[in-house]
Amino acid sequence: MIDEIRQFVLDSLADMNYDIDDIDDNTVLGPAGADLESLALAELAVRVEDRFAVKFDDDDSEMLTGMTAVQGSGAYVAIERVTGTLHGRHGSFILHHLGIMVRGAPTLNVTVVPDSGTGELVGIVGTMTIIITDGKHSYDFAYSLPEEH
Repeated sequence: MIDEIRQFVLDSLADMNYDIDDIDDNTVLGPAGADLESLALAELAVRVEDRFAVKFDDDDSEMLTGMTAVQGSGAYVAIERVTGTLHGRHGSFILHHLGIMVRGAPTLNVTVVPDSGTGELVGIVGTMTIIITDGKHSYDFAYSLPEEH
């Protein structure tokens, strides 16, 4: 069963235009490994839930989408809690996503929610850009933190 799930995940990622050449059995899906944007993680989770009749805990993110009658037009918003370590400082913060697609032309804004930082990330501000080049995803997270005392 594990091999079947693994192959399904790899096939789904390839179908979603992610490069799977460097993914192996030890690769984490998320910021510590094969970094996927929130929308891609949500789509992958739905595919796995539907195929294998499982339910993932989604306490750390919420997403709403809306499509129009015009093909390639729609919008999505998401709220995502990120927990981790940035330059040796541990904590969490919330990202707000706003995606708009007009007849296939996407615009995406991802912003750190003001005053959402916890732990050593209190005071974090920033924005994230998701870059898609030749079907491959990369990220630019421009952020600043207050000086440590």
